Amino acid sequence: MGTLEQVREPDARYQIGAGKVEELAKLVKETEAETVIFDNPLKPLQSYNLAKATSVEAIDRFQLILEIFTKRATTTEAQMQIQLARLQYDLTQAKERVRLAKKGEQPGFGGLGAYDVDVYYESVKREVHAIRRKLKKIRGKRVLHRERRAELGFSSISLAGYTKAGKSSLFNALTDAEVPVDTALFTTLSTTTRLVEISRKKFLVTDTVGFIDRLPLTLIEAFHSTLEETIYSDLILLLVDVSEPMLLLEKKLTICLETIERIGASGVPIIAVMNKMDLLPERETRLKLEYLQEKAPNPMLISALHKTNIDLLKQQMLSILKNYVQASIILPTTKETMPFISWIFKTADVHTIKYVGDSANIVFEASPAFAEKVRKRVEEFNGKFEKIDIRS
Repeated sequence: MGTLEQVREPDARYQIGAGKVEELAKLVKETEAETVIFDNPLKPLQSYNLAKATSVEAIDRFQLILEIFTKRATTTEAQMQIQLARLQYDLTQAKERVRLAKKGEQPGFGGLGAYDVDVYYESVKREVHAIRRKLKKIRGKRVLHRERRAELGFSSISLAGYTKAGKSSLFNALTDAEVPVDTALFTTLSTTTRLVEISRKKFLVTDTVGFIDRLPLTLIEAFHSTLEETIYSDLILLLVDVSEPMLLLEKKLTICLETIERIGASGVPIIAVMNKMDLLPERETRLKLEYLQEKAPNPMLISALHKTNIDLLKQQMLSILKNYVQASIILPTTKETMPFISWIFKTADVHTIKYVGDSANIVFEASPAFAEKVRKRVEEFNGKFEKIDIRS
């Protein structure tokens, strides 16, 4: 509806100067704006005074992000994570907000005047503990799922990147799934995992929450269990929107790499996927790719929407996830072993199978963890695990 900017030391009472407050109040009235949003943090006193001066609620960037997240959250876990972040934010301001509300209700401070300060503070603390207990249970289930996937021997790939870079579109292109795609911020606030087959090898691909500049630490902590999927993956596809201006593109790439480091995933191999190449002339995309060669790890151009260069991306993914081994086993064919043989066919890349008498000779390719799991089962069935050739 309108913008104002002031470069000065923060004013203790309003954040901006008194003269600027008058200008702001006039702008709110002229544009009939419903909310005033500050890019920098607001203290409760500043929010209260601004609301009193403008007659509309005054919020800061963190509160805006919370509102967007709240509208976007579709799963119970995402909703609880956002509620936890909101409550932790409230805890730091609870006493001051209740004190101010008692002076007279203003937009954003409604209803708080009815509380006793200590009662409200303790009530918020109890809610925080309750949500943390519930999230701990959900996180436990996520750990079990991850362990189960590890037992199956599938390598995992995480899609990460700045919000609106096209992660969900790439997820759909790789998996033929139908994850919601939108041009709005934070379409994905919880993880979605699908099995994908590339050159007869199976991988687990996970779509994760988008990054954003100056993502508040409270939100990183609240979404820790979701972001964990990135930490424990074998490969990260880091998406950026190549159609954006170079300075913004470079800035967002830096933010994403810094966020990956903050969550403890800096040791995971990364392919920087420059998405939306279809929105620019070929010459411009090539120039951007050349410029970012040394700044972006393993950069390559794609269009997730039109599936341009998706096959090239898959080849690049395979070249990084090339730690597969080849194994040859001889197994007696019995009622007990047939389901196991069927499982190998479903899970690994079986090259050949020959039936000789009452035995099956199988040559397959899989991850080292899966091959080791097969070896143990083969020995339990009194079979032979003849060899493992590590591919270069």
